[in-house]
Amino acid sequence: MDPEDPDAAPWEAAGGLLARLHRTPAPTPLPPMRGPAKAAGAVARLREAGPRPAVGAVLRAWSHLPAWARAEAPMPDTTTLCHGDLHLGQLVRHPAPDGPWRLIDVDDLGVGVPAWDLARPAAWYACGLLPPDEWTRFLTAYRDAGGPAVPADGDPWPALDVPARALTVQTAARALTKALAQGRDLDEVERALTDACARMSSAPAQLGPSPAK
Repeated sequence: MDPEDPDAAPWEAAGGLLARLHRTPAPTPLPPMRGPAKAAGAVARLREAGPRPAVGAVLRAWSHLPAWARAEAPMPDTTTLCHGDLHLGQLVRHPAPDGPWRLIDVDDLGVGVPAWDLARPAAWYACGLLPPDEWTRFLTAYRDAGGPAVPADGDPWPALDVPARALTVQTAARALTKALAQGRDLDEVERALTDACARMSSAPAQLGPSPAK
């Protein structure tokens, strides 16, 4: 579906716009996309927040990620233009209210692994927080628009697994830090994220081939 089609559903529009962004030659010089650094910051704040039973599972899941996903080494892709912080809040219609969809908020824009931009919806889908049909529409729109982060067909998870795990840890770390600060128990969504981190600790990441170029 054309991402500029005003009738496109949000996830379909996001998939098409991301594919277009990832296919756009990056201007030089451009700094690295800030996704891994933001995830590392969320984990650092969790370490400072104090002990809690679920904290250990989140930190273990983080420790099992490759160094680049923890912002401790250069990313394996240093040429692809990436948004760096995709979520539906970064998608607006312009002109409002019925114009084409547009991606906004490029504060984290840079070069890096394009699969990172697909990682939040992938993580939500894997955690049961994004319905399968919405995930399928997003992924299909991305592939149909020639997005390079995943193969054109077949299993996308060798490319998505590490970024999706990193985004799961980041989101869980933020949720735990907030709950600790508020002195409250985790809600259902927050528990789903921390439970996913516990499962991740017992299952090795798919260190698959680099995304298709």
